[in-house]
Amino acid sequence: MAALSGVRVVDFSQVLAGPYCTMLLADLGADVIKVESPANGDISRGMDPKLDDTTSGAFLTVNRNKRSISADLKSEGGRALVLDLVSTADVLVENFRPGVAARLGLDFDELAERNSRLVYCSISGFGQTGPYSRRGGFDLIAQGMSGLMSVTGEPDGTPVKCGPPITDLGAGMFAVYGILAALAARERTGRGQRVDTSLLETGLGFSVWEATEYFYTGRTPRPTGSAHRLSAPYQAFRCADGHITVGADGPRHWPSFCAVIGLPELAEDPRYATNAERLRSLPNLVEAVEKRMVEHDREHWLALLEEAGIPAGPIYSVPEALEDQHARARDMVVEIEHPRLGTTRSLGPVVKFSDTPAEIYRPAPDLGEHTDELARELGRTPGDIETLRAEGALR
Repeated sequence: MAALSGVRVVDFSQVLAGPYCTMLLADLGADVIKVESPANGDISRGMDPKLDDTTSGAFLTVNRNKRSISADLKSEGGRALVLDLVSTADVLVENFRPGVAARLGLDFDELAERNSRLVYCSISGFGQTGPYSRRGGFDLIAQGMSGLMSVTGEPDGTPVKCGPPITDLGAGMFAVYGILAALAARERTGRGQRVDTSLLETGLGFSVWEATEYFYTGRTPRPTGSAHRLSAPYQAFRCADGHITVGADGPRHWPSFCAVIGLPELAEDPRYATNAERLRSLPNLVEAVEKRMVEHDREHWLALLEEAGIPAGPIYSVPEALEDQHARARDMVVEIEHPRLGTTRSLGPVVKFSDTPAEIYRPAPDLGEHTDELARELGRTPGDIETLRAEGALR
């Protein structure tokens, strides 16, 4: 039995942070029901890469293992059906801009009266309180305002965002953490509660090393390229045919690294004797190391470093990372059969379990694919369903 078997999640979210959260819950066995508008559904259905009129790669990748019900919340019948659905739920996830849920009659206080055990999770740009709460929020904005962009990129370069939408994905992960904690608390209290997280707080939460530097030195953290701001050498180094990454910052790894690259004198140099000294002299250190490492290709150095037990690795392109034998051995690339699209590929579950493994058992749903099925589960007769469809309440 899956870890979250028996947990029902009603998902009002769109695009990435919320759907990523609910996909993680669905992979763990939760019954996730995606509520979509009859017109176009989740915005990401229309994003690139488009696969047909109602499906995109962007939608497929974070909506597997879910069922879709398409109901017009502004119609009496559609709204009644969705409220009945919420009454059966353990968890609700929404990423409306603060204030929208209340206008739709879907705010926490109202729904908690109908279902006191409901764990209600809100994901937004800036959270439900504070002076910026009503602002729209996107990953780019959150990366900028959280300070992440100020420390990403090369020294003295222009601000650069992290390649992946890290605050979107991170907010989804923090939301899962909050939901699971609230479900555990409910086991003791019998009551649900509101879980509130945001893209901005995710960015701030990820700045643990940068905040540490500022709190304890008073310095404003700056971009360091691939280097670590608290440890050295811990970064990418140039070889004859490209770059590799090396983590040789520890007291055991540093002298071993110097020996492997044929520069044992660096380990005896007082400028590099301690981690703090190496950080202060990092430009000189990098210059000396790379002058030696460009004499051989990446494969040469990686073999020697592995033999010496020094953490190191190649810098892959995305295709290279996905095709790597270890990623495949860990089931990080999976194939999913879609009834219209045939075989599709997706990333596999990141966390492995010995007894209750995460599974991919259903492709991302078509818009409203499970509307009739769910309406029947909620007590609607075939006649009721046809009437609601004729009224435009259901798709």
